[in-house]
Amino acid sequence: MIFIVVKFPVKPEHAENWPDIVADYTKNTRAEAGNRFFEWSRSLEDKNTYVLVEGFDGQDAAVAHVGSDHFKWAVENLGAYISGTPRIINVQDASDWGPMAEIQPH
Repeated sequence: MIFIVVKFPVKPEHAENWPDIVADYTKNTRAEAGNRFFEWSRSLEDKNTYVLVEGFDGQDAAVAHVGSDHFKWAVENLGAYISGTPRIINVQDASDWGPMAEIQPH
């Protein structure tokens, strides 16, 4: 699995609307055959930062995602809404989600 985390610094005037701005991009990415998850979170420390956590089945799925019309839309349009270059972590050979050993429900 390819595992990616991206931090998006969003301009303050767009921070509240960010989920709406990326709604179609999110929906279309989640519908891709090789997408395992595509989840947005908002930073607790900086209300203008959104964190995207995404996973793809492998290289073919990631290449298909980058070649998709919705990814091309994101590349062409999201720059108008961000205050800086997004920061990324990309792990090419990640295992799947597993249980955390240190914290358990009780």
